Amino acid sequence: MKVKYVLGFALAFTAFVSCKEDNKEPVVEVLEVQEENVFDYNVEQFSDIKILRYQIPGWENLTLKEQKLVYYLTQAGLAGRDIMWDQNYRYNLKIRTALEAVYSNYSGDKSNENWSAFESYLKRVWFSNGIHHHYSNDKIKPEFSQDYLKTLLSETNTVLEGEAFDVIFNDKDSKKVNQAKGVDNVLLSAVNFYGPNVTNADVETFYKNKKSPDPKKPLSFGLNSKLVKENGQLKELVFKSGGLYGASIDEIIKWLELAKGVAENQEQGDALGLLIAYYKTGDLQTWDDYNVAWTAATKGNVDYINSFIEVYNDPLGYRGSYESIIQINDFDMSQKMKVLSDNAQWFEDNSPLMEEHKKKNVVGVTYKVVNIAGESGDASPSTPIGVNLPNANWIRAAVGSKSVSLGNVIEAYNNAGSSGRLEEFVNDEEELQLEEKYGQVADKLHTALHEVIGHASGQLNPGVGETKETLKNYASTLEEGRADLVGLYYLYNPKLQELGLVEDWKSVGMAAYDGYIRNGLMSQLIRLNLGDDVEEAHMRNRQWVSAWVFEKGQADNVIEKITRDGKTYYNINDYDKLHDLFGQLLMETQRIKSEGDYTAVETLVETYGVKVDQSIHAEVLERNKQFTSAPYSGFVNPILVPEMDENGEITAIKVTQPATFSGQMLDYSANYNFLPEEN
Repeated sequence: MKVKYVLGFALAFTAFVSCKEDNKEPVVEVLEVQEENVFDYNVEQFSDIKILRYQIPGWENLTLKEQKLVYYLTQAGLAGRDIMWDQNYRYNLKIRTALEAVYSNYSGDKSNENWSAFESYLKRVWFSNGIHHHYSNDKIKPEFSQDYLKTLLSETNTVLEGEAFDVIFNDKDSKKVNQAKGVDNVLLSAVNFYGPNVTNADVETFYKNKKSPDPKKPLSFGLNSKLVKENGQLKELVFKSGGLYGASIDEIIKWLELAKGVAENQEQGDALGLLIAYYKTGDLQTWDDYNVAWTAATKGNVDYINSFIEVYNDPLGYRGSYESIIQINDFDMSQKMKVLSDNAQWFEDNSPLMEEHKKKNVVGVTYKVVNIAGESGDASPSTPIGVNLPNANWIRAAVGSKSVSLGNVIEAYNNAGSSGRLEEFVNDEEELQLEEKYGQVADKLHTALHEVIGHASGQLNPGVGETKETLKNYASTLEEGRADLVGLYYLYNPKLQELGLVEDWKSVGMAAYDGYIRNGLMSQLIRLNLGDDVEEAHMRNRQWVSAWVFEKGQADNVIEKITRDGKTYYNINDYDKLHDLFGQLLMETQRIKSEGDYTAVETLVETYGVKVDQSIHAEVLERNKQFTSAPYSGFVNPILVPEMDENGEITAIKVTQPATFSGQMLDYSANYNFLPEEN
C-alpha cells in the first residue's frame, strides 16, 4: 500500500563521469555543487510536472559492505525498469525507442514550437513510464502534428509505423485504467495486464475456479502474470525466468544474488534467497514464504522493496506492477516514531469500529523512517512518501507488516520551494497560520498513522473473500480511504501528545483537518482537466471522504461553504463533530470491507468520489492559473558510481547527482533495456 504526496540554487557546472560494469560504458552527466552545504533540489519543470533531486543522508556512515548491498539492490531494481513500461501499455517500449532515437539524432531546427512540443511530450512520456498520464490515466495528447512526427522520423532514419504510430494521435486506448461504473473495465483499459479480447467476466470466472491449498492463507492469484485468450481459452503468462519478461528478470536475479552475498544478517539473506527463488519459478507460494521472511527481517541498516506488488493499475485489482525502492534506515526519526508501532493495540482497541471487526491481537507492525537510495518501476519518477507491505491480509494478521516513511523524499518536497497556492485556497489567516506552523508535522503523522495503524487495522468476517474479489474495482480506493480515516480519527486526539509525538495535539489535528478538507474538495482538482471524472484511487478516496463528511455535517454546519469575492472556501466550524463524523465513516468503511459489501462501496464511491462539481472545478482551475509551479512532482535518482581496483573489486561507491532529467532517462534506456519492444 502506498501513500502519494499531495501538492505541496546552488551554482553548478556539469562534468562527465563514466564507470564500466559488465561491458557497459554509460556516460552520466553529473551535477557538482560549488557552494558547500547548499543542495539544489530543483532540476526542471515542464508541462504539469516538476523534477526534483533528493539526497541520501547517512550514506557515509554505511560500511563498504552495506554500500555494496545498496548498489546491488539499486541495480536489480533498474534491471526491471522496462517491465513497468510494458505493463503500462503494449506499445510503450516501441514508442519510447523511436522517440528517443529522434531526440538523440535530430539535427534540424530546435528553436521552433513544434520541437518544444515534441521535447515536452517525450519528457511527459518518460515521467509516466508510458503514453498515459501517471495520475489521471488519460492518454497524453501531443501538441504537434502527425506530419511533424513523420518528418522527424524520416530525418533521423527512425521507424515507427502502424498502430504504434497511430495510437499517439487517435482516440484508441484512451484510458490506461478505466474505473467507470457499468462498463467492461478490463476490456476498456489499455494497461497490458490482459490480452486485448479479455473481459471482466473472463477474469472473474478464471479466478473463481482457483483454489488455495490453505483457504486461510489465500494465494495472490494473478499477481505475477498476464491473462490472455488463445484459441478461445484463457491462459496465464507468468512473469519469471524463462517466462514473460524473463530477460529482465534474469538480470534482476543476477544482482539479487550479489546482494545476497553481502546481506547484513541471516534473516535478510534468507529473504533475498526466497525472492530469487520466486523470480526463478513464479510460484505464488514462494511469494508468500518470501513475504513472511521479509516481514520478519527487521534488523540491519538497509531494506528494500522489489517485485510485482501494488495492484492499482489493474482495474480489477489482481496484477502487481513492478517496482523497486531501496531504503537506508534513519535511526533517529525511526526511534521517535517507533512509539506508534508499540501502541498499535491501543489504537485498535480504542477505534470506533464494531467490536467484531477489531483485531484482538495486532502483531508485528514495524514503522521506520527511511532515506531512499534509488527507485524504479512504479515508484519512479513519481514516488510515494509512505509504503506499508505486504498487502496480503492473512500475512498482516498472522505475521505483521512493515511501514516506512520516505524521509528524504518528504524533505526534498518541503525544501524545493513554495508555490503560493496555500494562501490562495485557505479561508482565513487562522487557517494559514495553523498550516504554516503545524502542517508538516500533521502530514508526517497522517502518513505514519495511515501506514502503521490504518492498513494494519480491522479484520475480515469469517468466510469473506479478499477485497479484490468482493469489492472488485472499488477495492483500492476503499482501502486507501479506510486507512486515511484511521489517521484522521487519531490525528485529533490527546493520545498523540501523551505519547510525546506532538506538543499541541489540538492544533496539529485542526491543521490536519483543514488541509484534508481543502485538498479533498478543492486543491486536488488542479490535477484534472475540466469535465473529467476522478479516476485515481487516492484522489477518489480523498474526495469521497471529504464530500461525505461535508454532506453529513450540513445540519450542524460542521463544514461551511463560503463564497467571498467570487471565490469559494471551506471553513471547519466544529472540529469535534468533524472528528465524530470521521469515526462514523471509518466504522462504515470497515464494515464494508469486513462484510465484502459491494453494493455499499459502489454507492459510497460513485455518490461522493467520482463526479466533480463543474462550477467549483472551473473556479479552481482559473484561480490556479496565477501559479507557475507544476501540480505534480517527481524525482531523478542519485547515481551510485563504484570505484574498482585492478582485480575488478569495488573499493568505494561515490554518490553523485544527475544534472538533467533527460540525461538520466536516456542513460537508463541505453543500459537497462533487456526486453524486446513487444512482449
